[in-house]
Amino acid sequence: MRGIYAGLCLYLFLTALNVLGSGLGTFGGESDFLQRMFAYGQNPFIALMAGVFVTMVVQSSSFTSALIVTLVATGEMTLGTAVFAIMGANIGTAVTGVIVALANIRIKRNFRRSFTAALLHDLFNILTVFIVFPIELLTAALSESGRGIFTQLAAGLASVIGLEEVARPDSPIKVITRPLVYGFDNLGAWLMPTTAAAGLLVAGLGLLLMFISLVMMVKNLRGALLRHMDGLFKTYFFKTDRRSYVIGVVSTVLVQSSTITSSLMVPLAGAGVVRIRRVLPFMMGANLGTTVTSILAATANPIAAAMTVALFHVIFNLTGTAIWWPLRKIPMRLASWYGKLASRKAAYAFGFLLGVFVVIPLLGITITEMLIRL
Repeated sequence: MRGIYAGLCLYLFLTALNVLGSGLGTFGGESDFLQRMFAYGQNPFIALMAGVFVTMVVQSSSFTSALIVTLVATGEMTLGTAVFAIMGANIGTAVTGVIVALANIRIKRNFRRSFTAALLHDLFNILTVFIVFPIELLTAALSESGRGIFTQLAAGLASVIGLEEVARPDSPIKVITRPLVYGFDNLGAWLMPTTAAAGLLVAGLGLLLMFISLVMMVKNLRGALLRHMDGLFKTYFFKTDRRSYVIGVVSTVLVQSSTITSSLMVPLAGAGVVRIRRVLPFMMGANLGTTVTSILAATANPIAAAMTVALFHVIFNLTGTAIWWPLRKIPMRLASWYGKLASRKAAYAFGFLLGVFVVIPLLGITITEMLIRL
């Protein structure tokens, strides 16, 4: 019975993520605010910050990537600038894990573990951007083509890859949750006067459903189910770092969403089912796994820029893994330190959420615009 209950909680949680994404995607599609942010993003710093903020709003790096590719294809954004926006999208997509962790805020021990797990995803992307961004920026300034070293590598690979066009694969998670997602979309359209308002309502309902399903899931995991699953997870699935990495890649390829796999890892780590030390390799694998979908989607669009952006995403994550795999104690210690602070005082958790994903991007865009005009 607990297994059936866990399956129901998991289904509601996955449905909530897709309802939330559907609502925010509808709002983003109706509002030209997101397009205008990228349209003015010819400056690399603005492109980076816009990538963070837009992905945070829609909670889907796939939406952001598609928008970036469209702007590149129409000539509104150069390929050299688009890669900086992709970096920002990598950071912005990690916001869901932080929101999921907040569902455990009433239980300090669980909250500390779950928030630390979410931070590991954030820190991997943030620290990788701190290294890749200046290298890409400096090499672009020194290059006659105006493209950085990572963009040149991605463009070179794109030119030699000859893949046949394939249809964009449909996520199995989206298939099984589609009936409820459609139900929420129709409810929003019926209750609200405009499409944008309906999107916000659906997003709010998705957020509420997510918190309810998480509370139910965590309570169940802390019960008899945890005793049965604990050994399986710790001795098999997440026994080593390499195995955790492979599980991250494979699971993300199967569900075609790093948001789902990384967000599902947060409550598992919070309940103690997965050790914190195995979370970072899993998140690295999930980041790489989501790029497979991008490449498959790019092959369906015969635009060289689409494949170049997708391959840059792959190179970005492989570079991050190459750097932080041997140095993984650094992000782990940072995440553990801040996770303890957040568990003692919730203001640190909300401060990180608002600061990294809202205040810093908007403030960075504003300051950069002011400096450009001066």
